[in-house]
Amino acid sequence: MDRDGQALNRRFNSQRLNERKVDQLIGLCEGILADGSVVQQEAEFLRNWVANNPELISHWPANILFARLHEFLEDGVLDSDEEQELLALLMDITGLHTNEGKTSSSLPLCDPAPEVEFEGKKFVLTGRFASGARKECEALISALGGTTGSSVSGAVDYLVIGTMVSDQWIHESFGRKIERAVELREEGKGVSIISEEHWAAKVADITSS
Repeated sequence: MDRDGQALNRRFNSQRLNERKVDQLIGLCEGILADGSVVQQEAEFLRNWVANNPELISHWPANILFARLHEFLEDGVLDSDEEQELLALLMDITGLHTNEGKTSSSLPLCDPAPEVEFEGKKFVLTGRFASGARKECEALISALGGTTGSSVSGAVDYLVIGTMVSDQWIHESFGRKIERAVELREEGKGVSIISEEHWAAKVADITSS
């Protein structure tokens, strides 16, 4: 730094520029949330915007957002569960929560909750998970000997419902999976509907032993 403090000034100006860009990113997120939904084109736009501003990738919220967008779009498709996870993440970033309630009691969970087995069992995950991104949870299932799928059928052993759900689940895209699982269960097809908490407790029990 010279006597005029040029290095300090550059650092200060860089910080102010980054702050303005973070404000711009949050504004973009708010704009996407204006219609209460997020589509693949919007997700790709956000990913590309952050990629074109790499100086933000180590700063909140760009660091979390970029990692999740990269994961969601890695296969080239933003599916309905990923849309819901991204929507919730954007709401967390902007503070624009439209419905924050979690009402597990309103969910058609099996009562009593069944024993959870992994080896040779098929799981479908739906909703937003507190344990991590859906793909991370699916990787845990695979590591424990289970398999995962994207749709509910008679071949599915467990439908696991993420913790972060609202009392409007029946109107959400993932609500169709829950409804289908209820139909199959009532037909005696053996699909068990369990909460993330019950599933995660079993994972923790196995991995800690």
